[in-house]
Amino acid sequence: MFKVIVPKATFKELEKIDSTNQQLIFTKIKDLEAGIFTSDKALKGKHKGKFRKRAGNYRIVYLKENDILVITLIRIAHRKEVY
Repeated sequence: MFKVIVPKATFKELEKIDSTNQQLIFTKIKDLEAGIFTSDKALKGKHKGKFRKRAGNYRIVYLKENDILVITLIRIAHRKEVY
């Protein structure tokens, strides 16, 4: 079981998304809490060390801390503008 940290800026991005997509994103965040990382991809370039989880047309970009089982959400945005 992981602890998911949602910074204030990320929470504000999430509030702007419509409710059906919010539900999908919350489901994916619960998957992160449970340690389900299937089909997550490691990012490259300037985002190296971060991962992304797909939630429909939205992407959840997160950082996984190895030893302490903490996941920090970096950004939640539409796939056109997330990177």
